[in-house]
Amino acid sequence: MEHVNITIGPLSFDHADYDADSDVLYLHVGEPQSGEGEETPEGHVVRYAPGTNRVVGLTVLGARRILDRDGRLAITVPDTVETTAEQLAPALAAV
Repeated sequence: MEHVNITIGPLSFDHADYDADSDVLYLHVGEPQSGEGEETPEGHVVRYAPGTNRVVGLTVLGARRILDRDGRLAITVPDTVETTAEQLAPALAAV
């Protein structure tokens, strides 16, 4: 788990782990913690602190594939926010 500073719309994450073999990006606020997961319309998973609407994690499926194909990544949390490959570069390097 690497320390990073990733902002996607109103969300900020300070820890990342990227599984290059599966192309799955895990972003966390603080160390990973349990939360209540909710799938986004795009197929990603947002994790909230139990009983709250405070985002504590985000799992992005196919992160590199989507960025290579579209040049951007959209995530609905609950409004749609976008980020670029450049903004996610530190997280995608977190192996």
